Amino acid sequence: MKAEERWRARFRAPRMTLPQFAAKAPNRAIYQSNASGSWEIYAWDRSTGAFRQVTDRPNGTRYAALDPAGQWIWWFADTDGNEWGQWMRQPFDGGPDENAISAVTAEDMASGHPMGIGLSSVGTAAIGLARPGGGFQVLHVQPGEAPTVVYEHAEAAYVTAMSPDGALILIDHSEHGDALHPALRVIRPNGTIVGDLHDGPGKGLLGVRFSPIAGDRRLLALHERRGRREPLLWDPLTGDQREVWLRDPGDVTADWFQDGRSLLIVRQHRGRTRLHRYDLGGGGMTPIETPHGVIEAAAARHDGTVEYAWSNSSHPPVIRSSAGHVVMNPAGPSAPPSVPVEDLDVDGPGGRIHTLVSRPERGNAPYPTVFLLHGGPTAQDDDSFLPAVAAWVDHGFAVVRVNYRGSTGYGSAWRDALHGDVGHIELADVTAVREHVVAGGLADPERLVIAGGSWGGYLTLLALGVQPKTWAAGIAAVPIADHVATYEDETEGLRAYQRALLGGSPEDVPERYASSSPITYVDQVAAPVLVLAGENDPRCPIRQVQNYIARLAARGHDHEVYRFDAGHGSLVVAERIEQMAAQLDFARKRLRLTGMSGRPA
Repeated sequence: MKAEERWRARFRAPRMTLPQFAAKAPNRAIYQSNASGSWEIYAWDRSTGAFRQVTDRPNGTRYAALDPAGQWIWWFADTDGNEWGQWMRQPFDGGPDENAISAVTAEDMASGHPMGIGLSSVGTAAIGLARPGGGFQVLHVQPGEAPTVVYEHAEAAYVTAMSPDGALILIDHSEHGDALHPALRVIRPNGTIVGDLHDGPGKGLLGVRFSPIAGDRRLLALHERRGRREPLLWDPLTGDQREVWLRDPGDVTADWFQDGRSLLIVRQHRGRTRLHRYDLGGGGMTPIETPHGVIEAAAARHDGTVEYAWSNSSHPPVIRSSAGHVVMNPAGPSAPPSVPVEDLDVDGPGGRIHTLVSRPERGNAPYPTVFLLHGGPTAQDDDSFLPAVAAWVDHGFAVVRVNYRGSTGYGSAWRDALHGDVGHIELADVTAVREHVVAGGLADPERLVIAGGSWGGYLTLLALGVQPKTWAAGIAAVPIADHVATYEDETEGLRAYQRALLGGSPEDVPERYASSSPITYVDQVAAPVLVLAGENDPRCPIRQVQNYIARLAARGHDHEVYRFDAGHGSLVVAERIEQMAAQLDFARKRLRLTGMSGRPA
């Protein structure tokens, strides 16, 4: 297979998420897959092996859930990726979709931006919604009856879970004004508060779910009392708490085993994942053997086995079982493999920076190099299989991915280090890594590209303005270009996040919004720029991107714009390929490269 065919084949290869099974009907499951050409929801009857496509929409479907009884598939219907819409539901075995809210109440009450959903085994639901200027609501839904508002607040709130019997609803909220470090509240379906848990400034709590055992009111959460996320068991009725102490390094997430006597521990450390079983009775922790790489999601089955979605940088994704077999993969050709990733540790202004490097198989260093910055900022780059990274490598580029301050996976202090100088702190870490790979002979200082999507796109535009002589080209996908205009147009949940990150609203701290906004430095940009923007993007809205582009155009600066009819990225495979092709073509032309080796023309 030729290199051009190879990188496109990775995007086209069918992929799927870890099947989510019904707790009370474990042979019924749903998953997402791109097999139809866009990411859609599928139902799978494990007892018969039959599966069917549940949704079929021009721009794909992002959110879905299966109720514990396995009766109903709930999915969120937005318009062309704008993330504004209503929750629909469909019988597991197929049939017409219905909207259990708007059928019995006003449409404006049923519509909003999704802020979580909790489903019970008795058919009830708790739905979180946010509306511009209307704050955050939690609705208790009994299909066929008018929903009731059981929670409402101006600050961000998110429905995390509902107890299997529908008696309790778990909410992550930021009534204290800090959406970065939420608190927990448990309420009844009538809105009565059962329990509150707040660890104070700088220490967030994240709900996971209630115990799977009938009558057990304990819930599993994650706390940050010792500088990283660790499991916590909490009984909201009695107030009893139990912290699960873990010695091994890395940030932790967790879930229940179905017997309620053990926890599935998922540990992220240096861009890789390890699984363990923690016995709540004896306190022992047993490793679960998995291949070296990244586990995107994991779940414990009723027989005690664990299923997980696994990949690494050189091997395409697969759904595996701890019993030693492949669970399921969509039909079709698998993605061509790519190169393994290398770890790099660089001393930076805030501490040791973990970086991942992918080298092309052909050619010699120094390579043309793309610094591919992740979004979030509370995300991380890891050793998972990424077609975009492989495409750059196929074209002769080295790819450098920096887990700058603000990234997850390295403790709470590293993640929370952005306060006061947002954007510039991350770029200080990128600068330290750039200087290291240039001095070490990996990267050609004359052929450096900075690129990224979402928060990575924001950092790209900011870097082009504040480091104009450093970069040969910049590629920003769905970026923040102007924090003020973004705040005016984005969703309520992201407004709360911006207030927490920047220390207030644009009216409260205008100097911080200006200092951290790429548009402040747009007239200093020297490198050619490619901007990719979604027409219906609710997270990095199109107006603020247009404002930035207009400033580039006004001074005749070399730039290109790729606009697409979707939201914050695309769920359509062909569109993703077109966007990747546009980025590769832009970089090769601006750096005057030819062929797949990355050598100068």
